[in-house]
Amino acid sequence: MAPTITAAMTNSQEHLTLTHKLRKPLVEKLRRERINSSIEQLKSLLGPEFLKQQPDSKLEKADILEMTVCFLTQLQQQSQQQRRLLNHFNRLQSSSEKNLREADFSPLSSSVQTSIIKDKSPVNSALWRPW
Repeated sequence: MAPTITAAMTNSQEHLTLTHKLRKPLVEKLRRERINSSIEQLKSLLGPEFLKQQPDSKLEKADILEMTVCFLTQLQQQSQQQRRLLNHFNRLQSSSEKNLREADFSPLSSSVQTSIIKDKSPVNSALWRPW
């Protein structure tokens, strides 16, 4: 009985190896197709950028990938600069609003308070009457 189990295991392993050998080229072909498709999508998405760099030459896959990395790096730097400017603007705006609020709620100086009290007193203020 032992030889039968060993023979069955050997046949099973041979079948798996044969299946793997048949499948491997197909899997590899699908992988290459995915890579090529993605590179073509990058090329079409960044078409104007590619025309600026090399208008008449045929681009290799490595060229497309290098240009894409360069373009994405530039976008990232621009985004960081915009974020820094926006943060700076927000800080300036919040500090100016804080200063305005403090000025609105700060107690008036004594000379200003005195002049307001004098203007409101009935002796010094005469009503203006057009008739």
